[in-house]
Amino acid sequence: MTVTSLRSFPSLPSHPSLPSLPSLPSSARRPADDDLSVWPASAEDRPDGRLSVAGVALDGIAEQYGTPVYVLDEDEVRRRCRAYRDAFPEAEVHYAAKAFLCRALARWVEEEGLGLDVCSAGELELAVAAGFPAERILLHGNAKSPEDLRAALRLKVGRIVIDSPAEIARIAAAVPPGAEQRVMLRITPGIGAGGHAKIRTGSEGQKFGLSLRDGHAQHAVSRVLGQPRLRLTGLHCHLGSQITGVKPYLSAVRRLVGLMARTRDLYGVVLPELDLGGGHGVAYRPGDPVLDPTALAHRVRAELIESCAGAGLPVPRLIIEPGRAVVGPAGVAVYRVLAVKATAARVFVAVDGGMSDNPRPALYGVRYAPRLIGRRSVAEPVRTTVAGRHCEAGDVLAEDVALPGDVRPGDLLAVPVAGAYHLSMASSYNLVGRPPVVAVSEGTSRLLVRRETLADLRARDVGV
Repeated sequence: MTVTSLRSFPSLPSHPSLPSLPSLPSSARRPADDDLSVWPASAEDRPDGRLSVAGVALDGIAEQYGTPVYVLDEDEVRRRCRAYRDAFPEAEVHYAAKAFLCRALARWVEEEGLGLDVCSAGELELAVAAGFPAERILLHGNAKSPEDLRAALRLKVGRIVIDSPAEIARIAAAVPPGAEQRVMLRITPGIGAGGHAKIRTGSEGQKFGLSLRDGHAQHAVSRVLGQPRLRLTGLHCHLGSQITGVKPYLSAVRRLVGLMARTRDLYGVVLPELDLGGGHGVAYRPGDPVLDPTALAHRVRAELIESCAGAGLPVPRLIIEPGRAVVGPAGVAVYRVLAVKATAARVFVAVDGGMSDNPRPALYGVRYAPRLIGRRSVAEPVRTTVAGRHCEAGDVLAEDVALPGDVRPGDLLAVPVAGAYHLSMASSYNLVGRPPVVAVSEGTSRLLVRRETLADLRARDVGV
């Protein structure tokens, strides 16, 4: 297990002379520390180069807890929960636990009045163990295991989102006699939206949902309504992730209201709920587009009212499921620089983490804006690739970013917008343990999730 601190580098050499490097584009001529727009609102750039979040210096966090380390601003999470509640006062807002979940976060979300959606028995059991009310939880998943369904029924989750025809009979057979389980149907509306092909889930030809186009959705409605132990409360869709425009959601509203109208006409059933999922985009670098929840709420509500009026339907209760937009901008990853290598084209800065704690750049080509913390540099910026420590050429955390030309081993780099889909997707590749999570609030820090140690990894290996 590698946990580095400044004491690991007793004598830091000065940066070697760099070869002449190609000019940086005008948008990247200054290091990222000039702009804190994508950092938590509490982030403060101190005159000595130290950066604090919620009144806690990030270099102090690195010294106390080691690196890599994830820092989560509790007040930023709570502020974003409230922003969604304010934007959607008549809707149910469910935090998407797949973005990141720990017991403390489940408690914050519950205290701020949000529901929760989970994708496994593990997420469900952890949330309930933290005190989250099961009736405010939705269970998702395109391939729910028997364990997932047993846990959902035992704990009495609020709704199970059915994703395939096979689940209908499985769930109905597992509901105890005399009981009833509320369910929704996940519909594939044939809308492609999202920041990358691998995270577009509302289009045809992928694994999620029941297609409107081929009739599977309508057939599933009929089958669920024929199950006395299941109560169909509404329709669900999820279009994708990192969506920054409103129009795809408006198209989804129109198509799902159309299915609701056909359900009423064919079966005399008016469905009371419509879940538009999440996927709300955030800015990872200054200037990136974002999805404004207030604008989304206003236009979705207007479209829902208009579409329902045209179909002669009452307006259903709206449900949304933000995940990244709640926790992503509240998180910061802090790494220690281990090596600096200059080539004719660029400088490689290698850190003590990588694709084991953040696989997103390798999976989706995501771009970040890391910055030097812990000291002030006056060196000119150079074209830099921040590389991870793992034995993969694709283990790159940030490509073609501007960092000071005097970055050296022992320095600290911080990566903003690291709260979502980093640690939740982490692995122990190369038997490197997963980093800890530290919460900061009002000038104090506390450990939420401890570092995974070599002892933890050894304990799982029982095959001697």
